[in-house]
Amino acid sequence: QVQLVESGGGLVEAGGSLRLSCVVSERTISNLAMGWFRQAPGKDREFVATLSATGLSTLYADSVEGRFTISRDNAKNTLYLQMNSLKPEDTAVYYCAGRFRQQVAIKGYEYDYWGQGTQVTVSS
Repeated sequence: QVQLVESGGGLVEAGGSLRLSCVVSERTISNLAMGWFRQAPGKDREFVATLSATGLSTLYADSVEGRFTISRDNAKNTLYLQMNSLKPEDTAVYYCAGRFRQQVAIKGYEYDYWGQGTQVTVSS
């Protein structure tokens, strides 16, 4: 049973930074394309960023481009999301997801595995 466990969320002031982590177990992360999604209260889940299995391809939502960076550490079987210049509208529960494919993906249904989420709150 593949498990994804996120951590690193919390409360931060606008303009601040956070780094989210997602540890993957029971599956080697180097075989998975990975992604980050988020869901704000009363809103649908939305795509944030994705990284190919090779780590060579990335895609970002327009709303986070230039502020967020997705990366992976295969030795630690861990996915990261570095979030800088945070804004109140970034407040949401952030989920990591994995898919047993090489290519990046921006649709939730394209992912096979999901974490439980970590709360990020940005105060103004």
